[in-house]
Amino acid sequence: MPLCNRVDPFGMLSTTPARGLFTGNRGIIHDPDTRTLLQRRWTTRAWIICNLHWKGRRRDVWGRNGPGGGTGWTELFFLDEVTALAAGHRPCFACRREAAKAFVADCRIGVDEPQLRLPDLDRKLHGERLVSGGQGPVVKPGDVVSLPDGAMIAVGSHPFAVRGGRLLRWSHEGYLRRVDVSDVEPSDIRLLTPVSTLAALRSGYRPVWHETARA
Repeated sequence: MPLCNRVDPFGMLSTTPARGLFTGNRGIIHDPDTRTLLQRRWTTRAWIICNLHWKGRRRDVWGRNGPGGGTGWTELFFLDEVTALAAGHRPCFACRREAAKAFVADCRIGVDEPQLRLPDLDRKLHGERLVSGGQGPVVKPGDVVSLPDGAMIAVGSHPFAVRGGRLLRWSHEGYLRRVDVSDVEPSDIRLLTPVSTLAALRSGYRPVWHETARA
């Protein structure tokens, strides 16, 4: 039975059979005995994006994977890295070290803070992600085309990813269709991707897309 561990671009969790390309976590937010969510939605500011496969390790999802039979972190799943970044996660320095180094380097360039430390970046992201209280800025229709590939916006309650100057309608199963920016209603467009992550995308970071984005 699917667990409530699939993350959407708003950072919300839901139950769906779709797995996606990446896993990740926000700390321990589940009860391993009932395999249900706790009240809290994070226990750390370091929200990370991990590879599904790493060094042959296997985990009992939402089981007891910690030392000595402890709970261990709560596995979450994302359609792709574009989705995870929009939700406020960033690459893991253990299993995705090269991606993590590139992400931090591009963040430093984008926000013009050459000495930005990882804990400080996590603190910045925590203040920007929607689920932890951030407010996505309003985006004018004319500015959508200037957003970098991999940025995500919400048009009303519907999430879209920017790719090649067009918008891709998002779902847990994949990207459904391409939409011209001119076809989007001009009201109520908000940025979902945290502004620090947006700065990294502008500076050259290239996230991993789900295969349906190329269809």
